Amino acid sequence: MNRRNFLIGGTASLALAAPATSSATVLFGENAVPLEKTRMVDQNLWIQSKDLPRINEFEVKPQGACRADVCIPLSKTLKSGEWFNLTGFAHKIGESVVIEKDADQNVYSFGEIPVLRGGFYNSRIAPDFAVPDRKGKIVHLSDFRGRKTLVITWASW
Repeated sequence: MNRRNFLIGGTASLALAAPATSSATVLFGENAVPLEKTRMVDQNLWIQSKDLPRINEFEVKPQGACRADVCIPLSKTLKSGEWFNLTGFAHKIGESVVIEKDADQNVYSFGEIPVLRGGFYNSRIAPDFAVPDRKGKIVHLSDFRGRKTLVITWASW
């Protein structure tokens, strides 16, 4: 085999090794986002990094996947050039994933992101409330700001 034929044959085999792209629909929250180019590798949905903000408002930055003031560091297994492993990221942050594949379409449904759930996660401050202590004096949680506080609740029903 001469060098030219070897190089041409080698290039062809490399092109076949790359995963094929296909279209898919990603469901998150109230949105259904159609994607023209996705890849399925080892049961993981890979999307183009530029599509991530349309799906869940995260953006790939040097420090990780960021949304507002939350940045989640990304391992090398979650990024590959322009591609982003969306299902791998979902598993990392504890998000549930349901995959529906058939001959006509591929649909990927992503559940709620635990780290973003609830209003108090935005500020990371528990909501203020007031309760009477054992002597009947009204105590506010905000009275203890800046100190470690253990709150124990009980209900009879």
